[in-house]
Amino acid sequence: MRWHAEDDTWHAFGFDWVDGLGSDFAPDSPDLPAIVDILNRIGELDLPEIARDWPETRWNRFAADEGDAPHFQGEAVLYTDINPSNLLIGDRGTWAVDWSWPTCGAAFIDPACLVVQLISAGHDAESAESWASGCAAWMDADPKAIDAFAAAMSRMHRAFAERKPDASWLRAMVEAAQSWASHRGVAVRAAP
Repeated sequence: MRWHAEDDTWHAFGFDWVDGLGSDFAPDSPDLPAIVDILNRIGELDLPEIARDWPETRWNRFAADEGDAPHFQGEAVLYTDINPSNLLIGDRGTWAVDWSWPTCGAAFIDPACLVVQLISAGHDAESAESWASGCAAWMDADPKAIDAFAAAMSRMHRAFAERKPDASWLRAMVEAAQSWASHRGVAVRAAP
């Protein structure tokens, strides 16, 4: 980021132009180590003071019960929009672009979002989790918190897909999230 300006309504940011292409999440992709590196770099960011007012809440309503939602809270900067188009790889570096929904929350959420994306790209759940294990935030996470998030993620994607049944990418995310929850032995009840 090169500059920022703000008023009571808007925050505007100016960034360097980057020369890179979307990353490849496929099981045999040479981009996978760089993708994990990007998530680790995001995980090392200090939480800006302004972001303390941006707590992560989008998965709370999909938690299996009220006791699960606190697992998603924390003091880490979260990117959350992990997909091949947003993680760029170029000759001079790697970048996470389109920071449209940064929040603060539990540090394991970004690697967990990667797991679902990797499964959707063709990994089995074990392989996807092995890539996530390259992220310090994943290794430090409570397995019960990850299980709670896997259930919430599955319920969230199912709810979104039900609202937009013609969106094939949402159906793919439902299948990936359910595959992950099943791998973790998490039973996913229907959303209320």
